[in-house]
Formats: sequence, C-alpha cells, structure tokens
Amino acid sequence: MNNESCGPRPRSSRAALWRALTLTILGLALAGPLSAADTAGLPSMVAERSMVIQERSFDGIVEAERRSTVSSQVAARIEEVPFDVDDYVERGDIIVQFRNLPAAADLKQAEAAAQEAQARLEEARANHGRIQQLFRQDRISRADMDRTTADLQSAEARVEAAKGALLAAQERFENTVVRAPFSGIVVQRHVEVGEMATVGMPLMTGLSLEHLRVAVDVPQSDIAALRSDADAWVDLPDGGSLAADAIRIFPYADPSTHTFRVRLGLAEGQHGIYPGMWVKVRFLVGERAALLVPQSAVVQRSELTALYVLAEDGAPRLRQVRLGNTQSDGQVAILAGLDAGETVVTDPEAARLLLAAGPN
Repeated sequence: MNNESCGPRPRSSRAALWRALTLTILGLALAGPLSAADTAGLPSMVAERSMVIQERSFDGIVEAERRSTVSSQVAARIEEVPFDVDDYVERGDIIVQFRNLPAAADLKQAEAAAQEAQARLEEARANHGRIQQLFRQDRISRADMDRTTADLQSAEARVEAAKGALLAAQERFENTVVRAPFSGIVVQRHVEVGEMATVGMPLMTGLSLEHLRVAVDVPQSDIAALRSDADAWVDLPDGGSLAADAIRIFPYADPSTHTFRVRLGLAEGQHGIYPGMWVKVRFLVGERAALLVPQSAVVQRSELTALYVLAEDGAPRLRQVRLGNTQSDGQVAILAGLDAGETVVTDPEAARLLLAAGPN
C-alpha cells in the first residue's frame, strides 16, 4: 500500500482531535488576543512550493535468484553426503558421492577399446600406403586397392566409435560425483548415505544468498509511471537503502488482484536480507511541486498532526495538516491543510508557551 494514502479516521480518533482543537481555542479565548508585537520573536517561515521527488512505496518479498535442486544422473548407491542443511558450499564442492566401481570399470574398458581401435587404424594406414605404392607400379589389381581402402575407412570409423564410447563412459564416471553448481547455502537434503539413487532423483536443494531479487505487486494505476524509466530503492533492515540494479515488469496483470509483478535485481553481495523476508520498496517516479516545512515544526498530539500557522492578526493558530514524505534534508511535505504564502511557526514549543502566557 502506498505510504501517502490516508483513509478515514476512526470515530474515537476524530473525537480526540476535536477535543484537542477545542482546548486550544478555549485557551486562546481565556488568554485574550495576541498582537503582532507579541509574536514578533517567534521563529517562522513562509511556506512556498518546491520541486520534490515523487515516490511510491510498496511491500516486496525477497527471492533467491539462484535456487536449484540437483538431481542424480546415474543409478547407483550413495556412499557419501558431506553437507547438510544450513551448510555453506563453494562452487565445485562435492555434495554427493556415488559408488563408482562399475563406472570406473566401464571407463577402463572404453579406454582400452579406444587404444585398440587407434592401433588398428595405424596398421590399416601403413598397409594402405604399401598397397597404394604397389598399385601405382601396376603390381596389384584394382580390387586389392579398393579392399585396402575399405579396410582403412573401417578402421577410421571404429576409432570414431571408440571415441564416442569413451566420452560416454567418462560422462558416466564423472556423474558419480555431484558438485555444487554455484556457491550458496543448502536448504534441503533429500537423500541419505546408503540409499539407492535412480536417474532424476532429487539429491539436494540450495540457494545463493549473494544473488537476490525483490518481487513487488504494483497496482495497475501505478504501472505506467514505473515503465517510464523509474528508479527503485530497497529499504534494508539496518536503516540503509540499496538501489535496484534492474527493474523487470511482467507484461500482464494478475486477473484476480489486477496487479503487475515487478522484479528488482540487487547488486551481488550480502545485504542483511534473506529469501522470504518482507522489505519496503520505493519507486522514484518523477518530481512534483509540494509545500515543505521542517520536521521540527510538526506537532504530534495523540491522533492530531498539526502546525502553528500565524493568522491575519499575527497570532499563532494550531491547524491540522496531512503529511507526505519526509525529504532527505529533514523537511516534510504538506499534502493538505496549508496554503502557499502562509507563515508557519518553526518552533511549536515557543508558540505553545506564548499562547499559555497570553498577551503582554
């Protein structure tokens, strides 16, 4: 929900507000009117419109950009699982070790077959060279030459087949060792030592805490402003903010909520947030004119938010206002209750004491 929205106040809150205003008016009536000379020393400022950054604020949820479940590529017995839930693994670390004796035996056979095929090829090449020389001297027939050429081609084909079989055996042997595809935290372990794994069986699930994003559901009324090169910031739990690296807006709205899903990419690294956490996201969508007053000029009394404004007779009057966003320089925007050109008392305590003391 946008932080500038203002819904109707409860009946009890309105009653408390009217009581506060009534007490203030009664105090002024009992003390008598103040002159311009009485209020000459009050710190004040003239409210003027300034251009301020317009932002929209929503709640978002942190997601892991890199999250995967590693599955088995072989049918074999599990011999070792070095990591468990909440363990940190580096990319390339062995996370599951299968029994590899059958795969190792197949690999040796494939290597031997490849060596034998290569030796047969070299023999066929040498024989082909001798027969070719004799054929050029017309000492053998064309049939003998063709037969020798066919033998050489068959030897070359057997070498290629042996190389393919060797690659497949190497792949099966390498699949008996499962390595982490990226650095991250183990969030779920699906197997135990001694189990018989099958092809496609889930082994372990992990995610990276250094590659995060934030997903936000934005109402359709605000999506147009976001598409116009809006900037976005994520408020961190430590009070800081982190600029979004990229903003990706889904091209369709949810038919039930009429909101658009927006994903914010964050810079690589750990920022003190974790997948599943709620964070506040602020979209900077442009600039607008607003009345700004110092935060110190705002009076907070129970449900009452007000300013001391100098009336035409020069006396301060407590007036209810509606606040907007607080700026980086400490000033706050006034959305309602104040007009440009009016004079605001910047020291509300001094105004209160002056009203309590009455005219000189």
